[in-house]
Amino acid sequence: MRSRPIRWRRRGCACRPAHTGNEANRRGGDSATATGPGPDFTTSSVQSKMADAEVAKKMLRGILQSNKGGVSLSHLQSEYKELTGEHIPHKQMGHSNLDALLASMPSLVRMERSRSGEVVCFASGAKETGHLAKVVARQRTSKKTGRPHLVNTQMRVKPAAPLVLNAPSNLNESFGSGKAKPYNPQLVQGHIREILAKYSNGFWVSKLPQMYRELYKQDLPTEAIKDLETWTHICIVCVTNTSSSSSPILTHPNSATTTNVPSTPSSSSSPSPPSSPATLSPDLKQKLEELLVKYSSGLWAHALPKLFQDTYKTKLPGHVLVSLDLLSDICTIDYPMPDNPKRAILYRRSSTGGGGGEDENCNRRNSSASEEELRVRKELGRRLSNQAVPPLQIPKEEYPSVLVVEATNTNGVLLRYIGEGYSQAQESMEDEMREFYGLDQSSPTPVSSLSSGQLVAVRAEEEEEILRAQVCEVMTDKVKVYYVDHGFSEVISKNKVFELHEKFFKLSFQAAKCKLAGLETFCQDPAVLKKFETMASGKILLAEILERGQTPLVVLYDTSQDDDININAACMKALHDKSLASPLQVNSAYMNVAISSVCSDGTIYCQPPSRGLTKMNETLEKIETYFHSQVTSEFLVSRPFCGKRCLARYKGKWFRVEITNLHGSRVLDILFIDVGVQASVEVFELREIPPPFLRDLMAIPPQAVKCCLADLAVSVGSWTPDAVQWLRDKVLNTTDCSMKVAKVDEKKRCIHVHLFTDKNFHDPDRSLNRQMAQSELLKQQPDVFLTSHRALSGPKGSGGGGNTTTTPSSPTETPSSPTSSLQLPPPLELPTIGNNMDVYVSLACHPGHFVLQPWGDMYRLVVLMGEMILYYNKTEEKPLNVEKNQIYAAKVENSWHRVLVKGVLNSGLVSVYELDYGKHELVSCTQLRPLIKEFRQLPFQGITAQLAGVKQRQWSEEASIVFRHHVEKKPMVAQLEAVQEATTPWERKLTVFLVDTSQEEKDTWVHDIMAEFPEHPQSCQCEHHTN
Repeated sequence: MRSRPIRWRRRGCACRPAHTGNEANRRGGDSATATGPGPDFTTSSVQSKMADAEVAKKMLRGILQSNKGGVSLSHLQSEYKELTGEHIPHKQMGHSNLDALLASMPSLVRMERSRSGEVVCFASGAKETGHLAKVVARQRTSKKTGRPHLVNTQMRVKPAAPLVLNAPSNLNESFGSGKAKPYNPQLVQGHIREILAKYSNGFWVSKLPQMYRELYKQDLPTEAIKDLETWTHICIVCVTNTSSSSSPILTHPNSATTTNVPSTPSSSSSPSPPSSPATLSPDLKQKLEELLVKYSSGLWAHALPKLFQDTYKTKLPGHVLVSLDLLSDICTIDYPMPDNPKRAILYRRSSTGGGGGEDENCNRRNSSASEEELRVRKELGRRLSNQAVPPLQIPKEEYPSVLVVEATNTNGVLLRYIGEGYSQAQESMEDEMREFYGLDQSSPTPVSSLSSGQLVAVRAEEEEEILRAQVCEVMTDKVKVYYVDHGFSEVISKNKVFELHEKFFKLSFQAAKCKLAGLETFCQDPAVLKKFETMASGKILLAEILERGQTPLVVLYDTSQDDDININAACMKALHDKSLASPLQVNSAYMNVAISSVCSDGTIYCQPPSRGLTKMNETLEKIETYFHSQVTSEFLVSRPFCGKRCLARYKGKWFRVEITNLHGSRVLDILFIDVGVQASVEVFELREIPPPFLRDLMAIPPQAVKCCLADLAVSVGSWTPDAVQWLRDKVLNTTDCSMKVAKVDEKKRCIHVHLFTDKNFHDPDRSLNRQMAQSELLKQQPDVFLTSHRALSGPKGSGGGGNTTTTPSSPTETPSSPTSSLQLPPPLELPTIGNNMDVYVSLACHPGHFVLQPWGDMYRLVVLMGEMILYYNKTEEKPLNVEKNQIYAAKVENSWHRVLVKGVLNSGLVSVYELDYGKHELVSCTQLRPLIKEFRQLPFQGITAQLAGVKQRQWSEEASIVFRHHVEKKPMVAQLEAVQEATTPWERKLTVFLVDTSQEEKDTWVHDIMAEFPEHPQSCQCEHHTN
């Protein structure tokens, strides 16, 4: 028996973890960084204004008014940061913590503590908040004026995070322009083959456009209809003569109905090579399907040959890639880069037909209860009582907050979901139960007859609370019950057990279980469970749901600190055998040290001799042999996540890696933990650690030790490229380096060493430290901006200051006019005035300025950014003249973006405008690269807009906050009212009505909400930046 943990012990921050690489998780949306392609501004001045007490109060007021049911303290902090880009400035406002600040503003906020121990904030009932309350309420109750009640659009309910779209059903544009234009014939041919597979007897050609639109959510290109007769390898157009008309029918090529086929061009015009087999062998098809099963988010066709060779130890027949339509019965083929038909993504077809088949990206699907789970739950309900309890639905959001109760097995961690419909609904039910089972004479009497499995209401032993429970064991005077909403058992007296009223069967059991990803094999390891108990039990954490099902697969994060902590990864490290580490001690010398990596900031990664290094090398050699003997696809990594340990190739051999960042579902960043090298790879390049070697490799700590050269006048991060290259030349090809430890920096986890290329570590003059200090390698010219990467040339002309000393020696080294030498992408195609388009609002400043992205092309943007990461992270830096108003690729945080340079600062920083997202950023000039032709095909996806239906004005802070809450980072329907054309794509501006269609029963027109705000005499802070 254990006591009941009535109080939840800790509340973690409920913002999304910052580790995720897809764009839906990017921080931003604040006025300080989120402006259109207008004039630049001073970030510091905006930040100082944001720290002003009145502005902070206005923003807090707007957040509280938009959450009428209250908002937790941590959610209040995260929502404020989403709006402003910074935390609530409690210290600047004279308070030591956030609680003290809120307590000092009773006219603005009212704080209450729930029974769970969670602090919840409500807007105070002061008169000054009445207007905002009216506006928020009007959204739910008002009749829409001048517009139909429901918008006629392809899109009704869309997921919240658009950049995780991977399934082909989500990959198509929702609207077409209707005019003839170039199209991808391979894509259309594949779609027609799929339609013919559904209608084996053929169908009327006149019905094809409608069927195509219904299936693929886009118009059939008119040119494709004209080309049908030439596609004899795909279909045959037959004409059936009737008394009234001649009606063409589309049939399979091998159909018998070919008597009236019109004459067609010779077979030489067919894109399918005559020598290619018409079908695939069953064995080959099965092998390809096995590979596709491992990659539910799609697999690049170009990866098939190597993947097939590695997996099955035989070459992939060459005709497969030449005729991808041969795969159409096992996969859907998509061409995200229409200009490059060789770049295709293959998506395995779902094996289940119709009726809400499984989402191909199952870790993103909204439905959380499988058919099996529903059956088990219903059966459980029938067995326990006459009333069936509904199954617990996993929250729809990708990162729900959870309270971790306990774990005796990481494959069954007990938790409860936090939020509306979960913890809040549970508290409301238990309040009602406490009133229903009161202490007066009319209260229900205890149950006279109890049986195992029965659902009952129980008065808790230690506190006067009534809880739902299931009878586990009936004794003479006592009964053992399991609290179905709290997840623990207790032995209590029978007189505390009551019959559970039918109205308390409506809420699902709240105690749930999850499985921790990456720890399946070590689910009961004492070291893992001890670490988990210390870091997670009793805390509210964030759960990243990788797989949904009866027991979802998750990664847990503690976001209550400045840096997010990956709980799964921390538990994996608990498996390390410390005796296999490389313990370096001060004043100790080490010989036969291998230098595995020299970073561009001067950091060194070395491998001192150790038991762990020897064991690791032996184990990796065994894995090489093991992989050569295995013919299976089971070692392909199908579900990557941050913190996962697996294998990747480095210099032709398998090495251990840890996934550090995800860019969508196919491109990711990894760290070779035993070498210290970072890389960006595609997911098909990774392999699982084979089970026979998993425990041994997990016990070995990372063998790459982070070091830096001691006693140098220039610190790490300020090294010149010449100095880095000199050190690389000295040590990377040497196998017998020696080093002497000078200092251990525990905080930065870095060892300061004196490094030698031989065994004479007794002579300080022979150290590389001394040689470098005496050279000119570390000396910089004044005012040159130094970063951890190779410096690039300053801008040409007056914009770059006086630091540029190099002269372009060839056009390839210094492209002086990137835009003129390379063509810009075509402008975004827009619907005609008055028509609708599905959009995603990537950024919103106020109703006069926000940025839209076309929903139908968002997956293409994800694919493009993944390709840019792979290309630029592997490309050597070259001298580059950075020019204002030119287009480049720029690295912002961990991703590469297509940007317009707005200005070049003397400090070496460059102000850029993200052409696909509409944000301004400051980046180092070393982070810019030429934007090659391949990345100039997709139209720039960000287009600025203003809201129709309202008078454009100087919007107040309150109005801007409400507007952001309703539209930013959300999918919407835009009804085009006007287009302001311009000479460049980024200067175009739309006037649109925005409509929220996420509710099936009604649509919300945003201009109706914003029309309630009066004109404000003072300008919104970001108004000046959009003129």
